[in-house]
Amino acid sequence: MVAFVTILVCSNLIGPAKIAQVEAPIVGTLTFGAGVMFFPISYVFGDILTEVYGYARSRRVIWAGFSGLAFASLMAYVIVSLPPAPFWKNQGAYEVAFGSTWRISLASLVAYCCGEFANSYILAKMKILTEGKRLWMRTIGSTIFGEGVDSLLFYPLAFYDTGIIPNDKLPSVMLAQFVTKIAVEVVFTPVTYKLVGWLKKAEQEDYYDRDTNFTPFSLKA
Repeated sequence: MVAFVTILVCSNLIGPAKIAQVEAPIVGTLTFGAGVMFFPISYVFGDILTEVYGYARSRRVIWAGFSGLAFASLMAYVIVSLPPAPFWKNQGAYEVAFGSTWRISLASLVAYCCGEFANSYILAKMKILTEGKRLWMRTIGSTIFGEGVDSLLFYPLAFYDTGIIPNDKLPSVMLAQFVTKIAVEVVFTPVTYKLVGWLKKAEQEDYYDRDTNFTPFSLKA
């Protein structure tokens, strides 16, 4: 849970301030928020938690991540808003790096919650349908749904008609983010297998959510 929340907060606090652009083989120019390089790892952790411990325990971790994000956003807002000392000349750079607007912060929280809960729900249901087989199909399949929801919500909510990202560039940025996130999940699949196998053996746990209440608005495990 600590690793999950750390990756989540860092990728949302550090990554959104920079829009990167690279030339990729076949697909051409990719424009994306730099945080996409690390944010998908939180979905890898979410997959592992749901696979081993079940949806209800993963739900607690998702809410812990939400609390961490909310506090980080509040802390950034307060610190950026404090009047700088006259001799400190870095306020402008500090505002660019950490001064996310309320709209971007709210969009991040909404997209995170919807995406993570969609990911966990799909994985838990697929585990029952596949009788615990084909882990790769469950992790990648649930990530496609979860990251799809996240990207579709975050970019329009955060950047539409703001001038930060031109409206005509939003679809390409969203697509690049989505493809990159899925690619990270695929690359990490061998690591996911190793960690899931190790945790199941160490914890003697392999939970199936056959009788789980899937409401996201609960902390009951």
